Amino acid sequence: MPASELDEVLTKLPLRIGVYIPDDLLEDWFAPGAGMNPVGAKALDAAAAYGRAFECEFKYYPDRKEGVFWKWVPAI
Repeated sequence: MPASELDEVLTKLPLRIGVYIPDDLLEDWFAPGAGMNPVGAKALDAAAAYGRAFECEFKYYPDRKEGVFWKWVPAI
């Protein structure tokens, strides 16, 4: 489970600002004990669901080995 402080960060996250999580933490937080390398679908699906709980989008970037949470920006 993610650090409880992340709940607060995502709750208060301003639009267009990202929170970047390294892939080793994604594994530990969202699929503990899975021992995945690279990050597996279970961890990525759980991270995306977690983000939605805070009205955040989530995307994993394998080339950067990190996932990103951000608030969706409405069309201007």
